[in-house]
Amino acid sequence: MEPKAKKAFKMPHTLVIIFVIILAAVVLTWLIPSGEYVRVEDAATGKKLIDPSSFHLVESTPVTPWAIMDYVVTGFSKSIDLILVILFAGGAFHMVTESGALQASVAKVARRFSSRLYIFIPILTLVFTAIGTSQGVNLFIPFVPITLMLSYALGLDSIVGVGIILLGGAIGFSTGTLQINTTLVAQEIAGLQPYSGIGYRFVCLVVFYVITNAYLIRYAMKIQKDPQLSPMYELDQQNEMKNNADLDSFGTMTWRRWAILAVVVGALGLIVYGGLNLDWEMANFAAMFLWLTVIVGLLDKKGPSAIAKGLVVGCKTMLGAALIIGLARAIAAVLSAGGIIDTIVYAMAGVLNVVPSFLQAPVMFLLNIVINCFITSGSGQAAVVMPLFLPVADLVGMTRQTAILAFNFGDGFCNYVLPTSTALMGLIGAANVPYDKWMKFMWKLFLIWCVTGCVLVSIAQFIRLA
Repeated sequence: MEPKAKKAFKMPHTLVIIFVIILAAVVLTWLIPSGEYVRVEDAATGKKLIDPSSFHLVESTPVTPWAIMDYVVTGFSKSIDLILVILFAGGAFHMVTESGALQASVAKVARRFSSRLYIFIPILTLVFTAIGTSQGVNLFIPFVPITLMLSYALGLDSIVGVGIILLGGAIGFSTGTLQINTTLVAQEIAGLQPYSGIGYRFVCLVVFYVITNAYLIRYAMKIQKDPQLSPMYELDQQNEMKNNADLDSFGTMTWRRWAILAVVVGALGLIVYGGLNLDWEMANFAAMFLWLTVIVGLLDKKGPSAIAKGLVVGCKTMLGAALIIGLARAIAAVLSAGGIIDTIVYAMAGVLNVVPSFLQAPVMFLLNIVINCFITSGSGQAAVVMPLFLPVADLVGMTRQTAILAFNFGDGFCNYVLPTSTALMGLIGAANVPYDKWMKFMWKLFLIWCVTGCVLVSIAQFIRLA
């Protein structure tokens, strides 16, 4: 039933790029003079902050090429708790997907509201938005047959079918509400309380949710009225799935499946509560995902061996992300050992200081979009840019939470227009939507996202988001 995803770019591509960046970082330690800021403790927060007037040059300490692997190992050792969270989260959500609870719940919603586009589309995108708040959009490939079937049954096209998944997931992932791969990684590097700032990120999620659904509904109603306006009209006529739409094949919602969904919601709620109120750390989050794996497996009537096998399979799906985190952390370790982080920060702060203050956060957002063209992994990008952007934010008077929000938006939203994004290429490949056809639909929405993101990060900077 599941179509085979076509991925033009795979995880090794990203790993090679990051290793090249590590090599470039080594070269930079020989070319850029070492510098240093004096750091003082903030009386209110206890964090070490830069004294803006204290920058001075120091003796250079260039990194030798044969020390690269030592810094790679250091990057992994300093990231072990984060790596365990990501691996075990992959195991837990593999078990949930394998149970069929998510697929059956989406099919149930589709059957009930399929006759009313203005209700049906927002409800389905909300499902994927909710899941995307904590998981990557790659998880959604098994859902493509459901939304395609429903889209065809309503006289719509495959762009609407895959758009429900991609755009819903984009909102959840890119706003970073509960994101393990981006928000948690960035907040750990920033020394912030896990999941702090969640209120404003939720507001951002709502804003993007409303705008995106309005765009998708408008397009769907246009295609329903005149199917030939679709860029996919001719290709959709040749799709076998168009004549085999059967939502019943995904099963019904049994009490076990309802219980699995309830456990998932409860576990995510407990993780957020623990991070905000119980001083939980990454190791606690990793343990919670292990418990979630076991409980979901038992509810799905799996034995110990099957649960263990499911955990291993799920962890494998996140191994690439774990490798990226360790490698990306090595970049900061190399720059720090070469004594050039503060020099780079000094130069970047100088550029931002000539930008009007209300545009500083939008500029940081747009810079993250550029960086994401080369590093499409959210966790990898966080590990690369946060050690640089956080001190810059301190220097220009921007809160660290605002810098993380700018990173979230910049890393997330352009994943749905970049041909190097495995999430995009995997899902449109599963739906047999060519990239150029997708972009005919998507380019205007991406521009709307960029403008909206600039406004929201400017507001975050204005209100001193903490």
